[in-house]
Amino acid sequence: MAVTSTFTVKGMTCSHCVQSVTQELSALPGVTAVEVDLASGGVTVASDRALDDEAVRAAVDEAGYELADA
Repeated sequence: MAVTSTFTVKGMTCSHCVQSVTQELSALPGVTAVEVDLASGGVTVASDRALDDEAVRAAVDEAGYELADA
């Protein structure tokens, strides 16, 4: 079952930011693709299972950024 989740990440300003967030989110179990829109801070994550919001928040924190509250 494919699942697509969208999030907003605050604090990204450059391509390195995008790379860091993509790398951390890609390491989560089940994640198959990550797309980041630097201009809006939007992040779309495709996975083969539902993602735990706290795991996503922790991955974004590890990258050095903040997940915006929904």
